[in-house]
Amino acid sequence: MTTTTTAPAADVLTARERLVRAAQELYGEQGVDATTPRQVLERSGVGQGSLYHHFPSKTDLARTALVRTTEESLDRARGTLAGGGSSSGRLRAYLGAPRDALAGCAVGRMTSDPVVMADPTLRAPLEEYFTGLLDLVTLALWEQGFSETEAHDRAMTVVATVQGGYVLARALGDDTALERALRGARTLCGLEES
Repeated sequence: MTTTTTAPAADVLTARERLVRAAQELYGEQGVDATTPRQVLERSGVGQGSLYHHFPSKTDLARTALVRTTEESLDRARGTLAGGGSSSGRLRAYLGAPRDALAGCAVGRMTSDPVVMADPTLRAPLEEYFTGLLDLVTLALWEQGFSETEAHDRAMTVVATVQGGYVLARALGDDTALERALRGARTLCGLEES
């Protein structure tokens, strides 16, 4: 009699998932360049054989983790900016969403990583994220009544302001710096403070 079980497949998926999550966390804390495979193994609790089975190279793991991080971040933005309700309400919700100012933006921080920026396959998920985010903000601003060009220009400024707010908060050790930047972005979008 032959018995089949799905437990090994579930274990393999679990090991892969733990590796990706560990890499995401470590990249967020110290970047891709500074993260070693040993650190990923220690954080994930997965054996070395599993790491190289799922990710033959450091670049393979980095690409998978960066794609996951950017997709998760864009999904959150999409849920707010492309959801129901008025465009002003969606913009307010996006600019008012809780953010860990001192941790920084999980995607934005990767633009300072020399390994990520030097490798087109690692940089591509960042480009896709920021392009998608700009499209979402542009559409919401266009729905506010701005011309297509003005909506796009303001969207660039809004996204740059959010990213700059993170940088200032981290540099100054002051989480209110991000909130002040977000307040300025709301003004730029024509959203009255309530």
